[in-house]
Amino acid sequence: MRLSLRSVDKSFGVTRALENVSFDVRAGAVHALLGENGAGKSTLMKVVAGALRPDSGSLLLDGEAFDPTEPSEARRRGVAIVYQELSVCPHLSVAENILLGVEPRRFGFISKRAQNERAARALSPLLRGRASFALDATLGSLAAGDRQLVEIARALAAENPRLLILDEPTSSLSGDAVARLFAAIRELREQGIAILYISHFLEEVRQIADDYTVLCDGRHVQSGRVADTTNDGLVMAMAGRAIAPHERHPRERGEVALRVKDLAGERLPLAANLRLHRGEVLGIAGLVGSGRSELLRCIFGLEQASRGEVSVGNRPTAGNPRRRLAESVGLLSEDRKGEGLALGLSVSQNMTLSKLSALTRHGLLSATREREVSQHWIARLGIRCRDGAQRIAELSGGNQQKVALGRLLFHDVDVLLLDEPTRGIDVRSRAEIHALIQELAERGKAVLLVSSQLPELFAVCDRIAVMHRGVLGEARPVNELSEHDLLLEATGA
Repeated sequence: MRLSLRSVDKSFGVTRALENVSFDVRAGAVHALLGENGAGKSTLMKVVAGALRPDSGSLLLDGEAFDPTEPSEARRRGVAIVYQELSVCPHLSVAENILLGVEPRRFGFISKRAQNERAARALSPLLRGRASFALDATLGSLAAGDRQLVEIARALAAENPRLLILDEPTSSLSGDAVARLFAAIRELREQGIAILYISHFLEEVRQIADDYTVLCDGRHVQSGRVADTTNDGLVMAMAGRAIAPHERHPRERGEVALRVKDLAGERLPLAANLRLHRGEVLGIAGLVGSGRSELLRCIFGLEQASRGEVSVGNRPTAGNPRRRLAESVGLLSEDRKGEGLALGLSVSQNMTLSKLSALTRHGLLSATREREVSQHWIARLGIRCRDGAQRIAELSGGNQQKVALGRLLFHDVDVLLLDEPTRGIDVRSRAEIHALIQELAERGKAVLLVSSQLPELFAVCDRIAVMHRGVLGEARPVNELSEHDLLLEATGA
C-alpha cells in the first residue's frame, strides 16, 4: 500500500475532528475521499500533508513510518496537496510558480536553466497530448484550467512524487478544463502515483476514482471499490439516510424585479439583456471566463459598467453595493474567501454585518440579538460550528458558504444574485440549498443563479440563458432545453 492510516485521532479543543480513522490507499490508484461538509476530510488531508499533527494513531508511506512535522517534510517524502483555493502567484511566470520555494540555485543565484528544466519535467505528464504553454508566460494570463495544472505541477516538482492530494479540483473549472484535468490524473495514475481525490460530485467519482472512503462526523464509515457501489449507497453512507429530491410546486411569475438592458462592463460582459421576475429562478449557464460572474458583479455595482442600464423594479439606477443592498438586491460572491467573508470575524458577525441596524437599540449593538439571529440561521442552514462566536476561518469551505448565504437571508433581500451557490457543498447540503432557493421563489423572491453545473440549473431554474464570449443569449423555459442544447450554445457550436 502507498499510504496506510491506522486509528488516527485529531481534536481542536472539545471538538473531535477525527476519531479512529483507518484505511489504505493503493499505489497507482485514484482514491476518492467522500463526506459531508465538516465530516473531517480537510483535517485528515492536512494531517497526511504535514500541515497538522495527529493527536494519536500512525501513518505509513510505502510501509515506512510517516510522521511529517510540516508540509515541506511531507513534500520531501513525495506527498503534496493542492487545495481547493489555489495558492498560485498570478504575477509570476509558470516556471517560477512551479518551483516556488524550492528554486534551484547555483553560486547563490537562481539557475533559470535548471528551473525551466525541472518545471518542464513536472508539467510533462500533465500536458501529454495537449497544447503546451510557455514556461515564461505570466500565470495570470492562463485560463483557470491551465492554472490548476500549474498548481498540480508544483505539487509534483519533488524528485520522488508518490502521493498527490486534490481537494475539490474541479469546483471552478469548465467542462473542457475538467476533461483535461482527468486526462492528466489518468496519466499520473499510470505512472504509479497514488491520488487522494476529494469531491462532492459523485458523477466525477464514477469517472475518475478506483476506490473510495466515506467519513461521517470524523469517523471512518465505509471503504471499497467504486465499481461495487451505487450513488444511492454512497449518499446513504455520507448522510446516514437517502436524500429525496425537492418537490417542485408550480408557481406564477410576478412583476419584473430586475431588468438589464444593453449592459456591458469595462471588459465583460459585452452585451446582456434580461428580465427577472418575482417568483422566478433564472439560471445563467456558460463556460468559465464567458462573463457570467462579471455580469452579476456589474449588476451589483462591484464592477463598473461601460454602458447599459440596470433597473430595480421599474426604476433605472446607477449601482454601487451600498445602494443595491438598500434596494433589496444582494450578491453571493463566488470568491467567498476573497470578498464574500471577513475571515477574521466570527460566524455571527459575518452573518449580520450587512444589516447591523436590525440589531441596534438606542445606537448600541445588542449582542443578545446578534446571537439569537445567528443561532436561527445556523440551525436553519445546518451550519456545523461550535456556536456563533467561532471564527469563520475555522469552518470548512462548505459551511463558510452557508454563512455567506445566511447573510443574504438575514438581510431579507428581494433579488438574490447567486454566483455558484453550491460550490464546495456536500450532497445533502446541496439538496437543502436547492430546496431553499425554490422556497425563496415560492415566497416571491427573484433569484438570478450562475452555475457551472448543468444538472443544478435544470433542478432549480424556471428559465435558463447562456453566456457565450461575453454575450448573454435569450432566456428560455427549462422544458424547452436539454443539457446538449446548453453545451452547444455555450461552446458556440
